[in-house]
Order: sequence, then C-alpha cells, then structure tokens
Amino acid sequence: MLLSGKQLLVATAVSETATGLGLLLSPPLVAALLLGASLDTPAALVVARVTGAALLSLGVACWLARNDAQSRAATGLVAAMLLYNAAVVVVLVYASLGSGLFGLGLWPAAVLHAAMAVWCTACLRRR
Repeated sequence: MLLSGKQLLVATAVSETATGLGLLLSPPLVAALLLGASLDTPAALVVARVTGAALLSLGVACWLARNDAQSRAATGLVAAMLLYNAAVVVVLVYASLGSGLFGLGLWPAAVLHAAMAVWCTACLRRR
C-alpha cells in the first residue's frame, strides 16, 4: 500500500516542526547532533534560528494542508518539499564527504530526507 499525500503532509509537519523548534530553542544542540560541530559565532546562531523559523513555517503549512491534500495548493507544497528534501540530501552528503563533518544524526537525516523526496515524487506522480 502506498502512503497517501495526507500522510506525507502529516509526517512532514511533525518532523519539520520538531526540527524547527529544536533550532529555535537550542541551535548548538541540533548542530552537534547533525554535524558534530559547534556554532561558534553569533551570526551562525542567527542563521540557525532563522532556519528553525523557516522549518516551523513549513511544518505549519503542511499541517494546515493535510485535510486538503488533493488541492492545487497542496500539490505546490509537495513540489516545494521535493525540492527542499533533495537539496538537503545534497547539502548533508557534501557536509560529510566534502567538509568532513559528522554527527550522530547526519546520515540518518540524509537518508530520511532522501526517503521523503521519494515519497514526494510518488505523490506527485499519482496526481
């Protein structure tokens, strides 16, 4: 059984909201878990918190669209999530292989985002 667009939106809402809150509340902890590195400058903390706000916004948008997963707006949201997830995979793989960063959550996050990109693709193909 293929997972539905509604399930995709709910899963994205939960995961991105949690990550966004983590980045807003404790960017150094998220950076350490994901990259095994610290955020040493005030600018890095600001960028991490802005990223947290963006992820929180994505989570809210997905949550609010979950009951209307077949609409054109939800289709646009899923397409945007596909781009986001694919880009995150590239960035995380580069962080590891190109920059030598490694945190406990780096590869699991890369695999999760790759799986989410595949799920987004499957949902878009079914439309």
